[in-house]
Amino acid sequence: MVHAYKSNGYNIVLDVNSGAVHIADDIVYDLIPLMEQDINASDEVLFERLNEKYSIEDIHEAAEEIRELAGDGALYTPDSFETYVDSFTKGKLDHPVVKALCLHIAHDCNLRCRYCFAEEGEYHGRRGLMSYETGCRALDFLIENSAGRKNLEVDFFGGEPTLNFEVVKKLVEYGRQREKETGKNFRFTLTTNGMLLNDEVLDFANREMHNLVLSIDGRKEVNDRMRPTAGGKGSYDVILPKFQKAAESRGQTNYYVRGTYTHYNTDFAKDVLHLHDMGFEQISVEPVVCDPSEPYALRDEDIPVLMEQYDILAREIIKRRKEGRFINFFHFMIDLEGGPCVAKRLSGCGAGVEYLAVTPWGDLYPCHQFVGEEKFLLGNVYDGVTKKEIPREFGSANVYTKPECKECFAKFYCSGGCMANSYHATGNINGNYAIGCKLQRKRIECAIMIKAALAENGS
Repeated sequence: MVHAYKSNGYNIVLDVNSGAVHIADDIVYDLIPLMEQDINASDEVLFERLNEKYSIEDIHEAAEEIRELAGDGALYTPDSFETYVDSFTKGKLDHPVVKALCLHIAHDCNLRCRYCFAEEGEYHGRRGLMSYETGCRALDFLIENSAGRKNLEVDFFGGEPTLNFEVVKKLVEYGRQREKETGKNFRFTLTTNGMLLNDEVLDFANREMHNLVLSIDGRKEVNDRMRPTAGGKGSYDVILPKFQKAAESRGQTNYYVRGTYTHYNTDFAKDVLHLHDMGFEQISVEPVVCDPSEPYALRDEDIPVLMEQYDILAREIIKRRKEGRFINFFHFMIDLEGGPCVAKRLSGCGAGVEYLAVTPWGDLYPCHQFVGEEKFLLGNVYDGVTKKEIPREFGSANVYTKPECKECFAKFYCSGGCMANSYHATGNINGNYAIGCKLQRKRIECAIMIKAALAENGS
């Protein structure tokens, strides 16, 4: 399978199964789709299709180049992964390894973000803070179910985790103690809205947190519309200077500012660039996922505007990078040389098997976006996973069990997309969130184009 497209003046051809990317001249670009069905098509047959544009001599030379690429395994590569996925899935489910926990340290929040899937931290009507004892048991559960894996990930999440900061500190201390006892290595992350971020919290985060996620939507008017305080005031002026200090204190690494765009700011490229202008180099601004009836929900008519926004953003990122102004937009991150292992490319984040969410009471769910939906309650950190059918369902999901993914050029980059988004859009974790898929494909096209442009410039 090949995917050919034009972007920012480049003719780009992606060989889907090998991952090879080619920047083609016009004649090779035009011939590649024609030769996909019959690589040995004669020059005369190809000339009949393109005689108004090229000579038969030029077609002969370009066709030979294409056949050489195919012979080198860089074009028209067959799909060898579908036969692999069953054995990989069986091994994963026969011997499950938990690698990461999303620790819901607080089901409460001091903001009232209008699009919050956690219902302002309440998660379907139940507020509360995680106790130290439950948190310790969660870390022990992770250790006990991590088999031989050394590096373990724990995200302190909410709601707003700094509402329970004393327990966060004590759990990190407990985790460091358990590292010495077990030979494991905890990599902690703190996700915060910044309202309670102060020198004490930041100093602790800089000592103990492998990563820091800072929630802000972009421009002041955009952020304050969707992320007000409990009293209805804006949060931008409070959090911006704190986040700037945090980013600088971490040397512009091991953090990112994370925002959400909605129907209200379909010009979201301005928000990404605003955040960069405010001093942030690590930026993620993502499309809202919500009930389609919400006034801020993305709509089909927004798609052309959003596509153009990604093009605008991609061109501006190239410009800024060439000027020596580093910016890393997370949705344009792509590794064309190595990238994730085959298993990750086929099955994604590992929700429900390798990655679990823990509520303040120790209940286990496939990920934070399923918390509170009782049909997805797997068990708890005391008794373990008791509903074995749930991880089997999640662990069996991959790009070959999702009908829309099978023939999609983006499948090995998005790995089938977010199962929570799929479920909430279609009622099935093997479904596809249509708007999300369209935007994902566009982001991948832009990401590859950026790589081509920066390579050409030597950046």
